[in-house]
Amino acid sequence: MLICKDWKDYELIDASNGEKYERWGNVYLLRPDPQIVWDNGNLFEKYKNQVNAVYYRSNKGGGHWETYKNTPSSWKINYGDLVFNIKQMGFKHTGLFPEQAVNWNYMINKIKKSKREIKVLNLFAYTGGATVACLSAGAHVTHVDSSRGMVDWCKENVNDSGYQGDHVRYLVDDVVKFVKREIRRGNKYDAIVMDPPSYGRGANGEVWDIEKDLYELVSLCSEILSDKPLFFLINSYTTGLSSYVLNNILEMTINKKYSGTISCGEIGLPIKENNLVLPCGIYGRWEENE
Repeated sequence: MLICKDWKDYELIDASNGEKYERWGNVYLLRPDPQIVWDNGNLFEKYKNQVNAVYYRSNKGGGHWETYKNTPSSWKINYGDLVFNIKQMGFKHTGLFPEQAVNWNYMINKIKKSKREIKVLNLFAYTGGATVACLSAGAHVTHVDSSRGMVDWCKENVNDSGYQGDHVRYLVDDVVKFVKREIRRGNKYDAIVMDPPSYGRGANGEVWDIEKDLYELVSLCSEILSDKPLFFLINSYTTGLSSYVLNNILEMTINKKYSGTISCGEIGLPIKENNLVLPCGIYGRWEENE
């Protein structure tokens, strides 16, 4: 398991009975997490004098935030030189998955070590954690997501990190349709990163189902890699999907065309209170042989 240990502005303080207590800069949040099946006490009772806001799930689906202290509608946190805008979103989210910092570190290091101009394609790109990380390493990034709101949020993160300019291209588009057009146009990328949802809809209502569509998408992406690709990274939060499934997909697609190394596994966050680790999804990586 890759464990994210380099944060200063984020901290997973405690976890118990389906909830996690976190520090985001100077703001403390209590949110649900289905992976937390152990009992370490009632977190609200333990931290009620400090917590800023709690996300409460509804028995009918969804839920809502309840604020207990003066909490800003949005605030900024840093990961090294990267700046991210944090907001209390619907369905418990904040616009950032802090465990992804292990992937940011990986991409930054790979791009810098390549010592060449790298074009990165970020698919299902959300609010642009990977986009900002790759820009910070000097890459040119194409950022694709079907939600205009998420793309606009990425622009905030890029601008606040100081990387705005000609090195980034933003597109509100269906990922599969975009990749097919890139094949027809003959555009190529040195690195591709994707974080596909379990299920979703594209910009014009196109249906995405990871179990039915992921293999085809990765296969299509193999056609827009450059002659000397640097890496191909898949991240997933789909419940029940093994990291070795990602390994097999990369083996059947990218590694058939290019000689490289594949790795896969889980990503986790350390829990300060008891030195446990919270599992936070899986990854699969193909990278060029050095």
